[in-house]
Amino acid sequence: MRFAKSPEYDVPALKPVHQSHTQVAMYTTKALNDHMYGKEHVEAPPNMMWPKLRQSKHSLNTVNPVRKIADACAIPHNPEKKPIRLHLGDPTLGGELPASPVAIQALHEAIDSHASNGYGPAVGSLAARQAIVDKYSTSAAPFTVNDVVLASGCSHALQMAIEAIADPGDNILVPHPGFPLYSTLCRPHGIIDKAYRIDMENNDVVIDLGFLKSLVDDRTKAIIINNPGNPTGGVFSKHHLRQILQFALEYGLVIIADEIYGDLVYNGAKFHPIATLSPKVPVITCDGIAKRWMVPGWRLGWLVIHDRYNALADVRKGIVALSQKIVGPCSLVQGALPKILRETPESYFQHNRKFIEKNANIVERILGKVNGIKVIKPCGAMYMMIAIEKKHYGGDVEFCQGLIAEQSVFCLPGEAFSAGGYFRVVLTCSHDEMTEAAKRIKHFCIDHYIERDDSEESSDEGLDLSQVELD
Repeated sequence: MRFAKSPEYDVPALKPVHQSHTQVAMYTTKALNDHMYGKEHVEAPPNMMWPKLRQSKHSLNTVNPVRKIADACAIPHNPEKKPIRLHLGDPTLGGELPASPVAIQALHEAIDSHASNGYGPAVGSLAARQAIVDKYSTSAAPFTVNDVVLASGCSHALQMAIEAIADPGDNILVPHPGFPLYSTLCRPHGIIDKAYRIDMENNDVVIDLGFLKSLVDDRTKAIIINNPGNPTGGVFSKHHLRQILQFALEYGLVIIADEIYGDLVYNGAKFHPIATLSPKVPVITCDGIAKRWMVPGWRLGWLVIHDRYNALADVRKGIVALSQKIVGPCSLVQGALPKILRETPESYFQHNRKFIEKNANIVERILGKVNGIKVIKPCGAMYMMIAIEKKHYGGDVEFCQGLIAEQSVFCLPGEAFSAGGYFRVVLTCSHDEMTEAAKRIKHFCIDHYIERDDSEESSDEGLDLSQVELD
């Protein structure tokens, strides 16, 4: 008899047996016990049977397009060139943007105090929530500790906001290009994510408000605003934020503000928290320490409910209830948070902003005049989008595959962010690596530029996009 290995236990297994519409897997008791426990064991019943469990619908509907596209680009790089990885949005990987010494010291003190080893309130400790109030509450957007709920990272804060606002069949407006996790957080719950357009054409990143209007119906609950933006690197002006708020007021929509990149702005831009401009529209601000303090692995975020007319009273209860699912975020990092927020010097943030700005300017200087591509100059976050003309280079996935195979430069295709015809560059490696990467991209473009007029078509080669789950 031929045996197959069980994937979890490496146990000799028989071919699955069908029984009354329920598929079962049958294992011989002797084979199972001999394999797991050796020869000396207590005999079990002669035929052990149990149903084969299938993946839940919830998990089947949980898909992150970034992972799918990243896997599609997992091809061998050129072994003759040192890999330069510009595709992962983790600022710690290059070693150039370390955590603030204040944050490290604060965590040491939290450990040494032995005061943060136990459970705390699911919504977060009072001291941590008060630290957020002290840091971010202003006369333009005041709030108290009762408006703050801590989360296991900004992504978890977004998850709680979405789940507390929308029911199955409701819809939320999300940005394209945008962070694909918004869709991942909606779809398993039967919440429809409707994509609005971000215009990047003129280096002035704005929402297409006319198109946004066309998406609203009687089941639209909220708009997610990501500012500064991933992957665009765009920063909305105060004027444009007021236009967005006027739109939300007209249609009675809540703003979910993903402001994880907050003050991480440069090239003359200024960050305006949208809640400070909103005397009427309810805003749920989602934030955390991951990207500005360069500690994404510490997994501490929060949401702040700005609700001057108590329109979100029931939603607030829902957020508190949802916070109990994980019994609160990491107590140690909560214990360190007051010192982190209070004592991190402005010079730390200024250094990080200048570092990223310099990398952005390096790429723009080297690639700004290359035929067939267009650099979208960023003003915030730590990303840059570069447009590629399909008629000259083919599709963005094909382009990024070629960069890896020939130049060992790793970038994410725009398809991962619903932005075909672009690729994203992460701006956190060393200046020398950034310079080398930009030069390699330039050489790749020179080598592969094909002169075509608009009447000629090009096709994506090297990847069957029908096999990549983006929707």
